[in-house]
Amino acid sequence: MPSAWRQALIAGACAGALSLPTLSAAAQKAAPLPNATSAAAEGFSPERLKKLDDAMARAVAAREVGGMVTLLARDGKVIAAKSYGEAAPGRPMTRDAIFRIYSMTKVVTAVAMMMLYEEGRWQLDDPVTKFIPEFANLKVAAGTDKDGKLILEPMKRPPTMRELMSHTAGFSYGGTGPAGDIYRAKDPLGADNLHGMIERLAEVPLLYQPGTAWQYSISVDIQGYIVEKLSGQTLGEFFRTRIFDPLRMVDTAFFAPPEKYGRLAAVYAHDKADDQLKPATTLLGRPMPDYKAPPKLESGGGGLVSTLDDYARFAAMLANKGALDGARILAPQTVEVMQTNVVPEEVLARPNPYPIFSKGLGWGMGVMTVNDPRLAGRTEGKGTMSWEGAAGTWFWADTENRVAFVGLIQNAERAGPNNYNWISRPLVYQALVKP
Repeated sequence: MPSAWRQALIAGACAGALSLPTLSAAAQKAAPLPNATSAAAEGFSPERLKKLDDAMARAVAAREVGGMVTLLARDGKVIAAKSYGEAAPGRPMTRDAIFRIYSMTKVVTAVAMMMLYEEGRWQLDDPVTKFIPEFANLKVAAGTDKDGKLILEPMKRPPTMRELMSHTAGFSYGGTGPAGDIYRAKDPLGADNLHGMIERLAEVPLLYQPGTAWQYSISVDIQGYIVEKLSGQTLGEFFRTRIFDPLRMVDTAFFAPPEKYGRLAAVYAHDKADDQLKPATTLLGRPMPDYKAPPKLESGGGGLVSTLDDYARFAAMLANKGALDGARILAPQTVEVMQTNVVPEEVLARPNPYPIFSKGLGWGMGVMTVNDPRLAGRTEGKGTMSWEGAAGTWFWADTENRVAFVGLIQNAERAGPNNYNWISRPLVYQALVKP
């Protein structure tokens, strides 16, 4: 994956976030998904599933990554859950290891936004300025003059909430050139809180006119601010009370408390001197955040830590169209809105720094979507929602086949020479013999 893509996925995560309030003793008890009676009972061939296990085991044995955990579920029941390698030097990987999930945080924020959407708190075509008047006078980068000075022009119209949710509003994570220089100088994710971030962003030009291009961006952190404004809660409080507690996600938060330090997985990287895999000390030239203390800003774009079982409950909820174990997070029709592509074909077709789209793929409300599996050459069901994180974590939720998958690694180079996201998908579906 290109360096620019990796940098964008990591952006904001280093800024961190504030702690979620302490959970009650009753809520602290872990609640893994129940095990299926057998893989065959859920439509999977055990013999074919071994190909997935073998592929992930080979990657760890070859020291492409230090360790890995994976979980496959169908209808909210675990088909297979595996741990490979080590969580940190000298410490074997365990199923309850705590991972930095970086941009997989974005999907949690998307769900929070969609909860408010189905309550009628915002509409797809509302202007973002309805909720953030500070953005009324945003300028748009329109190239440079002969002296290399940035040319700015007014917005033709404010971005809509639909565009904010789909990375087509004009925001970015900086990029190159003079507009990127302004972003880095303002350092919006270095603010003390989300309102301070908004104030800084109000002085940063958009990279393009709203609705005209797709650009991976800080827009999800802007959504986090809107969640706070509409709910009257901090982002962390909303996550805890509306999502994590109902789903019994007991280890997902913006940092790990002292009693959980021993479960944090180390982030690895290959040493350039000897090509050996070692714990990383920096991330894109910055000190590696350790997530052991409450940072300043609750980053809905990349601030959470989580575990395999916690995120599997979240993914299973999405695969089950918004509910799990009696907890209804979203209505089925709201999930359908979320998983429907909203980016026009002409925008998807335009070049961008992060070439993730091909025919049949798109972007819905905060998630990548499979619009046409056959056209995309994909084996998942139509409407499958997915995303990944900067240290190589990945997941998908397939409502058509009722399948959820989570894979977690911690690698500053993402997944070494291979992308386990794309390796795992066909291996899962070649084993699904009874859809």
